[in-house]
Amino acid sequence: MYQADIIEAVDHFGDIFVQIYGQGECPMGITALSRFDVSDRTHPNWQARLGSVGRVQSSVEVQIKGADGLCDTDQVGEIIVRGDTVMPGYWRNEAASAQTIVDGWLMTGDMGSIDSDGYVTLVDRSKDVIISGGSNIYPREVEEVLLTHETISEVSVVGRAHPEWGEEVVTFVVPIAGTSIDMVALDAHCLSQIARFKWPKEYIVLSELPKNNYGKVLKTELRKLL
Repeated sequence: MYQADIIEAVDHFGDIFVQIYGQGECPMGITALSRFDVSDRTHPNWQARLGSVGRVQSSVEVQIKGADGLCDTDQVGEIIVRGDTVMPGYWRNEAASAQTIVDGWLMTGDMGSIDSDGYVTLVDRSKDVIISGGSNIYPREVEEVLLTHETISEVSVVGRAHPEWGEEVVTFVVPIAGTSIDMVALDAHCLSQIARFKWPKEYIVLSELPKNNYGKVLKTELRKLL
């Protein structure tokens, strides 16, 4: 869950939430953020921990893989998983299995990092990373910032082709009922929290975001709107 949403949910419903990270290839079985960690507001790093997906479950091993090998602590790379709960392969699809299971490790396609206390933080799907001027921009980071603005109900960030920079950041926003979107105010809000090169170059207002039956935003549909 987005950090702004889980904070509001705990404030409203109380100490009842656990967050679990998994995939169809390793169902519910990669990491877990405990009820205590979700609700704790006393630890010096509680916000960073709340923004994570917790620590590795006992049935698997998790590592972070970069282009040149395994990543160091807090370094972003692809999350890879090994263990008995990982699938042996895709049904009757050896080619896809060979791409996804490499030397026994599940290549999740998720980008993330592990801190010194073992908390895993997702930054985004590898296919959603925006590369602008040679710099990686993770849509999730921009979305987390914008969701803390008082006029934003929902937000989704995608990359749009740019002739000079390769890609640029575009944001689809759904305003809270009864409010309007002030682009200047949103830029000022971003200024206080993220680097200028990560700012959205355009805000596109929608009445709702396209989603699948699980409630996940369909960024493929948003890209079609561009």
